[in-house]
Amino acid sequence: MGTNTGALAASMLSAGSKAPLLFTSLFAGACTVLLMRYRARIQKLRDTAGEAAGVLRSELEQAEALVEALRQELAVLQARRSPAGREVRIWMDGAFDMMHYGHANAFRKGRALGTHLIVGVNDDVSITQCKGGPPLMSDSERLEMVRACKWVDEVVPGVPYIMSEEYLSWAIREYRIDYVVHGDDPCIVDGRDVYESARKLGKYRTIPRTEGVSTTEIVGRMLLASREHHTQAGEAAPAPDAESAQKRGIPTPGTFVRESRFLTTSQMVRLFSDDCSAPAEGARIVYVDGGWDMFHAGHVAFLQAASQLGDYLLVGVHSDAVVNRHRGHNYPILNQQERVLSVLACRYTSDVVIDPPWYLTREMIAALRISVVAHGTAHDHNEDESDPYHVPKQMGIFVSLPSTTGARNHAPEDPCSEHCSLMDPCRCKWAAALVAHRQRTGLRSGRPKAPFRLAHVPATRSHGW
Repeated sequence: MGTNTGALAASMLSAGSKAPLLFTSLFAGACTVLLMRYRARIQKLRDTAGEAAGVLRSELEQAEALVEALRQELAVLQARRSPAGREVRIWMDGAFDMMHYGHANAFRKGRALGTHLIVGVNDDVSITQCKGGPPLMSDSERLEMVRACKWVDEVVPGVPYIMSEEYLSWAIREYRIDYVVHGDDPCIVDGRDVYESARKLGKYRTIPRTEGVSTTEIVGRMLLASREHHTQAGEAAPAPDAESAQKRGIPTPGTFVRESRFLTTSQMVRLFSDDCSAPAEGARIVYVDGGWDMFHAGHVAFLQAASQLGDYLLVGVHSDAVVNRHRGHNYPILNQQERVLSVLACRYTSDVVIDPPWYLTREMIAALRISVVAHGTAHDHNEDESDPYHVPKQMGIFVSLPSTTGARNHAPEDPCSEHCSLMDPCRCKWAAALVAHRQRTGLRSGRPKAPFRLAHVPATRSHGW
């Protein structure tokens, strides 16, 4: 282009008449065209660079996932470097209060280091002595939750919150422990490493913690929901100002987003569902559905009972929007991906249906080859009084199971059956607010001096709430 422009300019200068003006106009036009072409080329290079960066970023994420998988495989090989066929026994311990999918993932990682996982569960007394307050869930509830995890082979109750060297040495001998496994975060008490004796024996292994989830973080969500937005049953929730609601992270009317720092990947879902398989031909398939928010001992008891109705338990996990529509704009506490992982970790679950329809249809029952639809005696009612289980009832495959109150230990006459008044041993799952209240008032037991009441949310709903 530059050569042709120069030749044209030379010919015009030699021609004379009006050549300077024509030359200037043509030269300016040529420069403009060149500039536009260069800009287009630069933009193309930038777009290409952006696409290349995106590809590289994706490849980097895949490589990091592969490295993590290889590290886990290497750890398994190192842990299993023993005579062929010998059982490799793994020990893990903790309080596991308000057990969640992060705990289950730790069990999965620990189990992968051997062939038999033994989990010690701290008792109420030692937790209270060391933390200054009781756990929210009782011994029996926490033991039941750990037993229900499909990666746990054996449970040891009454393990002290702080294990002495003598106790740990005894446990290693008594349960023939090959490796003591704990998260990669330090466990220091009174300036000493709790697992020092296991390290000295060469029996200590660490696993990476599950990023983005912790009991503290989940309690924070509960406190926010209970103290900021909770409304009594039957009351209309005030519509928040859109701008202030957005700043405070409160869902505005018509929308609901349960945000979480935990990022669910297809790899994580695959790891949690690695033992899920299709039902055998002719298997009696049992279907239950629900929200399964804050998955707890009551849910476990219901799923165990439902699993005994057939050969294969299919569990539907409703979306955040569906749960929110029926439970109010505070809930769910955990988002759908988190709730799916919690249900998949339960040993009674054969497989899950993600975001099933609220109303069961003949088409769905036929497609999934459902033989039995189970539901609990206690559940939320639809505002329009319609029955989501009308079709299975018509077909004669509906079974009603007694609901339990596994998330709380309250008798009907207990004040907490209506409201929480923070009486020890109050264990309503939504009474996590007492943690913050005790921190503010220094309260350790008994009633608070100042009234503090929290509207009670029904505990176990066999529909999964």
